[in-house]
Amino acid sequence: MKLPSRVKLIDVGPRDGLQNEKAPVPAAVKIELVHRLQDAGLTEIEVTSFVSPKWVPQMADNAQVMAGLRRKPGVRYSVLTPNMKGFEAAVAPARALWPDEIVVFGAASEAFSQRNINCSIAESIERFAPVVQAARAAGIHVRGAMSCAVGCPYEGEIAPERVGYLAGLMKGIGVQHIGVADTIGVGTPVKVQRAMEAALRHYDIDEVSGHFHDTYGQALANTLATLEMGVWQFDTSVAGLGGCPYAKGATGNVASEDVVYMLHGMDIETGIDLDKLLDAGKFISDFLERKPNSRAANAMLNKRLD
Repeated sequence: MKLPSRVKLIDVGPRDGLQNEKAPVPAAVKIELVHRLQDAGLTEIEVTSFVSPKWVPQMADNAQVMAGLRRKPGVRYSVLTPNMKGFEAAVAPARALWPDEIVVFGAASEAFSQRNINCSIAESIERFAPVVQAARAAGIHVRGAMSCAVGCPYEGEIAPERVGYLAGLMKGIGVQHIGVADTIGVGTPVKVQRAMEAALRHYDIDEVSGHFHDTYGQALANTLATLEMGVWQFDTSVAGLGGCPYAKGATGNVASEDVVYMLHGMDIETGIDLDKLLDAGKFISDFLERKPNSRAANAMLNKRLD
């Protein structure tokens, strides 16, 4: 079994992890979290989203957060821009404040697409096309997130062919990288491998990443299963920030600390200082007044106390 010798993590905690928090998280706290993540060695950080504050009030301070960053060379700062209005807002300030990458998202499930963004998969791609075109013309990298790639809260199991269909559409409009997301965390290793295989029919191994939720405790197993395929990029969330909105009380994003602990234990390089990552997770968890949603983090924090 040949595994990648190095893995890159995209920490989505500041955006995907915090967006559903009910109590407001001040911009200064979000900025500090990003700074702690980059100081821990993260080179890809999903910072915020340019969406209507009516729908996602937690991200209403997007411009303030981007303006407050102490940018570090070699770090890519990404933002979610679901439409042209969002993209235009992201690039409205001076060039130095622009994101390095934008993220657009589509669903492999027609029902989820209709419920989530009120249009079909094909219509969503038409909506994203001018955003992708404008971003690439401006020299901004474009990543696509493919949600519900394994299962959907409305349709149930999703066939790999649906993932391939969406991947092909995204490739057609110029999306440069895609993430295969098990949005509700129902995936198991073989199912996740099949979804990834479908994506790899349209994208090279260096242009795909895995985004696995831990709702049913399968995220690390699914990460390992796709590592065995040669996948070397994954979305994770510091302290396991972010719940699963479709499974009440369930965990969502896999914790960055858990993935780094596993990878380092397999002698796979990440460039991440696990102790500093632990501190970043403790910082945001203390602010939110709860323990990190990471088994590795809690075990290591307990060890520190001993």
